[in-house]
Amino acid sequence: MTKLKLGPVPDDKPVKVTVELRASLHRDLVAYAEILARDSGQTAADPVRLIVPMLARFMATDRGFARARRPKSALGPPD
Repeated sequence: MTKLKLGPVPDDKPVKVTVELRASLHRDLVAYAEILARDSGQTAADPVRLIVPMLARFMATDRGFARARRPKSALGPPD
């Protein structure tokens, strides 16, 4: 089994966004969806549906983003 950063894609109420992707990125999304489907035993999801959980995972694990979002008072006393 492949260790992917994404798990099964949950159904959620979508917000429509239009995005243009490079062809190579779209091919990678298709391949990712196929691998995810194979590893989870589900049918392949529409690769476009992977974009939201990928972005969410990226932002959730970006320490710089988390630091920048914290209120200044939560950072502790100044040096």
